[in-house]
Amino acid sequence: MRRKSRRQTFEQVEVIDAGAKGKTVGKAPDGRVIFLSNAVPGDVVDVMTTKKRKAYFEGVATHFHTLSDKRTEPKCEHFGVCGGCKWQHMAYEHQLHFKQKEVENNLKRIGHLDLPDTNPILGSKKQYFYRNKMEFSFSNSRWLTQAEINSEKDFENRNALGFHIPGMWDKILDIKKCHLQEDPSNAIRLEVKKFALDHGMPFFDPRKQEGLLRTLMIRTSSTGEIMVLFQFFEDNTEQRELLLNHIQQNFPKITSLLYVINSKQNDTIYDQEVICFSGRDHIFEEMEGLQFKINAKSFYQTNSEQAYELYKVTRDFANLSGHELVYDLYTGTGTIAQFVSKQAKKVIGVESVPEAIADAKANAEHNQISNVEFFVGDMKNVFNSEFIAQHGQPDVIITDPPRDGMHKLVVEQLLQVAPKKIVYVSCNSATQARDLALMKELYHVAKVQPVDMFPQTHHVENVVLLEKRV
Repeated sequence: MRRKSRRQTFEQVEVIDAGAKGKTVGKAPDGRVIFLSNAVPGDVVDVMTTKKRKAYFEGVATHFHTLSDKRTEPKCEHFGVCGGCKWQHMAYEHQLHFKQKEVENNLKRIGHLDLPDTNPILGSKKQYFYRNKMEFSFSNSRWLTQAEINSEKDFENRNALGFHIPGMWDKILDIKKCHLQEDPSNAIRLEVKKFALDHGMPFFDPRKQEGLLRTLMIRTSSTGEIMVLFQFFEDNTEQRELLLNHIQQNFPKITSLLYVINSKQNDTIYDQEVICFSGRDHIFEEMEGLQFKINAKSFYQTNSEQAYELYKVTRDFANLSGHELVYDLYTGTGTIAQFVSKQAKKVIGVESVPEAIADAKANAEHNQISNVEFFVGDMKNVFNSEFIAQHGQPDVIITDPPRDGMHKLVVEQLLQVAPKKIVYVSCNSATQARDLALMKELYHVAKVQPVDMFPQTHHVENVVLLEKRV
């Protein structure tokens, strides 16, 4: 017996706000919240629900009665199918408004914090073509659009080079033009696909785990350098060298041309050997005269220009005089540590990823910075009283944890160390608020500065200055 559809339809729903994860918010007739994936605050829509929970619905707008004045025309032809730029249909000034609102709401509602006036969010000068790293996937099972399905044509060639459809691990949307990374990114990707098709190179089949071409990564830098890395599933020397030689000859500005042979079931390269085909195995990023060597496995903020703004805010909040001992927790490749080192007596960086610490040390040596030291280890285990006794009582601690925030043992240790100031950089203001709530008895929030690193998305960075209560 066929199960009855539990989907409901609500008419004339006003979209009143933006919520978490890029969704927007309306209200059902019974007062429950509806999270929508394809509307803008100010729209008036009919809604078909896709999920029903005790406290809320999830749904899609199926008919638009009124279009919001906050709308703008999306630039990308793939908008609405590719899940990468969910807010492209919202004008940028309104994106900034809702990002700032989210930061303030999280700090107040989750952290229950007394806040000073929040500084206006720092918007990005570049609203498109701002990313310095993009990863594309090959597939022999291209995602068909609804229009293609309705056409009832027989699509024999299903090869694609692009992005995973959200929630579809084996389906790839073929990308004609992406607005996130500057050229020659699009030109390289399109030429790779054309050459591979012309020469009958097999695209990866994720279900059968076979095929030659697996992924393509392109990194660019503010210095004009370009890194291209191919991930091959099969070790076919003839076809591999044919493709690599072609790309090298057609794009002579590529600084670093690399490849990996990866026959694992996943695409991660962190446990794989990266082989340099031509050029060098790294590119350089630059900031205020500091150079940062970036290899295929390195982490670096993906919006170089806004990373500079973020680091300037961090340095400004730390307000160093040159006499302070600074700890930089979750230091990554040590970019913040080196960026503030000129104003500090000494900076101690701690990070759990050994390769990142190796990069940090190499970059510090390259930049001839002698007042930084880097240590590797799990933060909750390394950052303890013995570590403090060995390296000294910090005057300022900068912490930039991953999205999950800080482990509670790290927070407890921060409270025991009790430096005068803590600068907390976060890519998730919800977990930041949770951590700050644990410290509010000892510290007050002195400054708040949201920074937009990712235009056209709901993501936002936030920097908070904590000062010790007197």
